[in-house]
Amino acid sequence: MRHWLMKTEPSEFSLEDLKRRPGQTGGWDGVRNYQARNNLREMRPGDRVLFYHSSVKVPAIVGTATVAREAYPDASAWDPKSGYHDPKASRDNPIWAMVDVKFESEFPRPVSLPELRTLPALKDMFLIRKGMRLSVQPVTPGEFEAIVRAAQAPPPPA
Repeated sequence: MRHWLMKTEPSEFSLEDLKRRPGQTGGWDGVRNYQARNNLREMRPGDRVLFYHSSVKVPAIVGTATVAREAYPDASAWDPKSGYHDPKASRDNPIWAMVDVKFESEFPRPVSLPELRTLPALKDMFLIRKGMRLSVQPVTPGEFEAIVRAAQAPPPPA
């Protein structure tokens, strides 16, 4: 089993949206970065995912999910009406991939990006690195567990 972090804008697809889906499962589509796509292709069912809300006042990890289906072609790339359309992609040359994720848990409290930066166990985490903007990135088991523990603990003093 591997561990991942997936960034999403909650106005597009939030943890609450995933919880409301049938079977609490949804497709993670629209990734248009080659490295993030390659990370999607590495995912396997059962891999655990940290669900990160970005592009909000206080970005934070808000819960967990699991990979429910390994990578398959992202058909939104073929749809000219989609905001994720890529004219170079086709059924014969899909280019882009997606996975299905299943809701696992909502944290008792979000773990904000500023708080993540204070946790010694996360000093080498991709998310913390300056300029790291990948929407799908690997996480070590130790980083994953440190974040889950932080979400269970009282918030740090302000």
